[in-house]
Parts: sequence; C-alpha cells; structure tokens
Amino acid sequence: MKIIKSKILSRFPEIVFGFSTKVGLNKKAPFHFNMSKSVTDDEKSVVENRTAFFAELGLADTKICFQKQIHSSIVTKVDSNYEMIESDALYTSEKNTTLVISSADCVPVFLYDPVTKIVAGVHSGWRGTEQKILEKTINKLEAEGVNSRNLISYIGPCISGENYEIGEEVANQFDSKYIRESENKLLLDLKSVNYDMLISAGIPSKNIEVSDLCSFEETNLLHSYRREGKISGRAVGVICIRGEKIVT
Repeated sequence: MKIIKSKILSRFPEIVFGFSTKVGLNKKAPFHFNMSKSVTDDEKSVVENRTAFFAELGLADTKICFQKQIHSSIVTKVDSNYEMIESDALYTSEKNTTLVISSADCVPVFLYDPVTKIVAGVHSGWRGTEQKILEKTINKLEAEGVNSRNLISYIGPCISGENYEIGEEVANQFDSKYIRESENKLLLDLKSVNYDMLISAGIPSKNIEVSDLCSFEETNLLHSYRREGKISGRAVGVICIRGEKIVT
C-alpha cells in the first residue's frame, strides 16, 4: 500500500495524516484502490479498501467522519453528535476523530492549530474555490479561538495548473493571474488560488507545505477524474488528533 504523508504535519506526534493512492491490496483497473462508494465500484471492495487504509494508519479505533461532498462552501463542525451530511469542509477539536476528504483532482487542504488543538479538512474544487470555502473554514476556526498565524497547512495532491482545462465561463470567475492560455486552451491554477487564500488569511509561508504531485500526470499513483472519466476511483486524505485509545 502506498500512502502519501506530509512532512510539515509529521512534526506533530499527536497528528495522524495520510493520503491514499491507487496502490493498495493489488486492486486493478478501473477503480484500483478506491475509497468511494459513489463511483459504481463494488461496495464490499470499497469497505475492504477503507478498512485496510485506516488500519495501516492506526486509525481503525477512531471515529471516522465522511461527508457527502457537493462542491459547496458549507463548513461542518464535527462533535460527538456528528452524522454525515452534505458539506465540503470539516473541523474538530475532538481527539480520536478522523476527518476524511475525498479527492480525484480537486484541491484537498488540511489545517492544524497546535495551540488550540483543532484540525480541519477542506475539499476545494473550482466551485468551492470560487466560493472561498478555504477562507470560510479559517474564519470558522478563528471563531473557535484559533490565531491563523499558528495554523499549519498542507495542500495535498491535486490537478496542476498545466493540466486543468476550463471554459471561459469558469475563467471569468477568477483573477486573470491564475489563468493562462496554451494551445487555444484556458488553464486554471486552483492550487495557487488556495495557497494565496492561506497567505491572505495570515498563515506564514513557512507553515505551509504544498504537494508537487499532479493527479492528472501521476498515472500510476493517483486517481484523476479528468484523466480517467466517470469510471474511476477516488482517494481520501485523512487527519486526526490522537488521544488515548478508545475502549470499546
């Protein structure tokens, strides 16, 4: 099993983080090591994949919190009464609570405040980015007492600006500095938009790690909806504050 880790988050022993790939349990095309139940993959296979992934990270005994991602700007606080709802960002201060962000090209962003001990995970496609879901998540964290200058952030693998082709109607919704034209195609750099949102929120650049992996280019490693189409798998990135093990 191949799991992508974050160097910046690994500095904190209380944090467990991992980002899944196509590689695991010898699963084959078209879904490979898929984490989503909504892509017509066999549900038993998905459950097997999830179980193995969480076990590999040592998170099998935590509360696993998924959300139904809808490309919105909805931010959900996860507490002891959490139930999966439609949203695209999750945050919590609950220990042994694993936040799950699904991705197959969209920008996944993970946040941790080592002072107040709050974590967050954000799914930011072009719609979510245009609606500033990352900024709204940080605003929610600040309302919980977080100072943005203390936040640690990891922008995970996603589609690069060299490969994310868009139409003019989408390009018109973003600052021109994030758009470039190549071979009569318009390309959007979503990763840079989200990075700049972190900087604008007051997070120091030294506290931000950005993955250089492009989901579209990493054919053998990463899932990509743009490359593979509807019949394709999904990755998940997970973040958890570890406390004492839950006794069941």
